[in-house]
Amino acid sequence: AAAVPPGQHHPRVPPRQQPYPLTEALDEAHASTSKASMGPSTARMSRSISRGRHTSARYHAMQTAVRSSGEQVVAPSVLGLKAAYQGVPGAYSEVAAHKGCPGYGTLPCDQFEVAFQALSQWMADRAVLPIENSLGGSIHAVYDLLLRYRLHIVGETSLAINHCLAALPGTKMENIKRVMSHPQALAQCDSYLRSLDVVKEAVDDTAGAAQIVSRQQLADVGAICSRRAAELYGLSVMAEGVQDVKDNITRFIVLSRDPLVTSEADHRIFKTSVVFSLGEGPGQLFKALSVFALRDIDMTKIESRPLRTNPLVVLKEKGDASMGPHSNGQRFNYLFYVDFVGTLSDVRCQYALRHLQEIAPFLRVLGTYPMDMELGFTSSDEMTDGSKASPAAAVS
Repeated sequence: AAAVPPGQHHPRVPPRQQPYPLTEALDEAHASTSKASMGPSTARMSRSISRGRHTSARYHAMQTAVRSSGEQVVAPSVLGLKAAYQGVPGAYSEVAAHKGCPGYGTLPCDQFEVAFQALSQWMADRAVLPIENSLGGSIHAVYDLLLRYRLHIVGETSLAINHCLAALPGTKMENIKRVMSHPQALAQCDSYLRSLDVVKEAVDDTAGAAQIVSRQQLADVGAICSRRAAELYGLSVMAEGVQDVKDNITRFIVLSRDPLVTSEADHRIFKTSVVFSLGEGPGQLFKALSVFALRDIDMTKIESRPLRTNPLVVLKEKGDASMGPHSNGQRFNYLFYVDFVGTLSDVRCQYALRHLQEIAPFLRVLGTYPMDMELGFTSSDEMTDGSKASPAAAVS
């Protein structure tokens, strides 16, 4: 993966959504505001763009004015601010949206990318999406979308997942022949479902499975979902805590159009997420990670993903001793996602990223945000804003 010449686009990122240069990202850490970037408009969303822009701008202007006067900040719900999530009402992501964005309304979206589009096109003011699960690992589709869209991570939250088997009221366990849910939920309950000797059917999300069973009145079908989803769609909980491993925690990220600006007065622990590529040659990953270790910066996560648009690198010809005996052929060309403790306003982190920029052909800062210090403390059965959704509204 050679360095990208000046004026040319990196092959992994579309021209209209090129990453900020690192120097600009570091400068933004000291800025009080940031100009939001607009993505491509779509006919379905364009009708609400102006309304969303004015609502969001008015809210942030009011926040600034109220803080300076020492009065109470206006709640987001007063101005109709929304957090997008993937799934239908009752999904685990909806609970995470309430926890990660207190006071916000919610906007359900069919797919992960629809949530990214809703935020990019001003249909929502935040997006809350799963990024990692303690059993299933990283959510790769979300990692790929983080590169495709110019959005910023401004927060993280987590839920302890409690899977339930739900069915229509009056259904007996022995009558259940088929169980539907999200593929990851089915995998997390694999041993339990095999003991029932049922057919597994994958759908888009866990709450969607409960919705299908309820709407279609499927008498011999169960759904793996949360207790709240079962109650929301009028199902009975046949069994609770059916996941094979009880410590089942999902971490979510909160996205915004603007980066979060930190201050020295904020004493919370912050994390920063970056993505970068590496050049050819031995020890490149070691050199990249050394920029953090040499400055005593705690790295909390590393994830590698092959580049989707340029996945292969041709190795050098034979005779190059630096490539070793296996110099012919190809290898994957990787992107590396790294989370570390610190902010862009921290001088150590600034030096580390400038050092990394000398090694990495491509580098982008995805966001700085408060670290979730209560990982898994909140159960998926809790509605953290204290509200209860209406079953009638959910089913309609």
